[in-house]
Amino acid sequence: MRKPLVSVIVATWNGEKFLRPALESLFAQDYSPVEAILVDDGSDDGTPEIASSFRSLRYIRQENRGLAEAHNAGIAAARGDFIAFLDDDDVLPPNKVSVQVNHLVEHPNLGCVMGRQEWINPPPWLTRDAVYGDLDGIPPGSAMIRREVLRQLGGFDSSYRWGEDMDLLVRMRERGVKMEVLPQVVLYRRYTGENMTAPSNRPVKNPLLRSLKGKLDRDRTESST
Repeated sequence: MRKPLVSVIVATWNGEKFLRPALESLFAQDYSPVEAILVDDGSDDGTPEIASSFRSLRYIRQENRGLAEAHNAGIAAARGDFIAFLDDDDVLPPNKVSVQVNHLVEHPNLGCVMGRQEWINPPPWLTRDAVYGDLDGIPPGSAMIRREVLRQLGGFDSSYRWGEDMDLLVRMRERGVKMEVLPQVVLYRRYTGENMTAPSNRPVKNPLLRSLKGKLDRDRTESST
C-alpha cells in the first residue's frame, strides 16, 4: 500500500537564529515520504545560505508579504496528500509526522488532527488550558490537514497579521470539517520574545473575535437568502 506523501511547510522571515534546528528536526522524522518546503518571505539575513545546506529542501523565495501569504505559497507548491506547518523557531519530535499521518489514514472521516505541545523555555505569563492542562493549550500550528480541505477553504486569510491559523480552524469548524486532538506531543515551542503571539507583538484587538464575527456575518447572510 502506498504511503501518502506529507508536505511540511516552514515559513520564515529573518529567522536564521533558530531555523537550522527547526529544519534538522523536520529532516529527522521517522516517516517517509516527507516533502520539506521552506518559504522565505523576503529575508535579508543568512536564511538562503542555511536553506542551501539542506539538499532535498524545496526553497521558495518571495517578497515580504506576511506569514499567511507565505503559508499559502507553500500550500500552492505542496504535492502532499497531507500538509503540516512548522514555525522557524520551533522543533518537531521525530514521530510528529508518523503519528498524525497514521491517524488520518486510519480515520478517513477526519480532515485535521492536532496534538499536544511542550515549551522549551516557557514565558512566565502563559496560562494552562482548562481542558488539557497544557501551557497555552492546543496550538493551531500543531495541525496536519488534508490538502483537499485547505483547497476548499482557500488557504489562510492574508488580511490577518497574526491569528490566521486560528481563523482557519474557525472556518474549518464552520464547514463541518471533523478535527481531533491526539494525546501525543507533536510540537516543541520556543519563546523568543519576537514571536507573533507574544503580548508585546499583539494588536489590541484579538483576531479570534474578528474570526467569530466573520462566522456570524456569514451565518446571517445564509439565513437571509
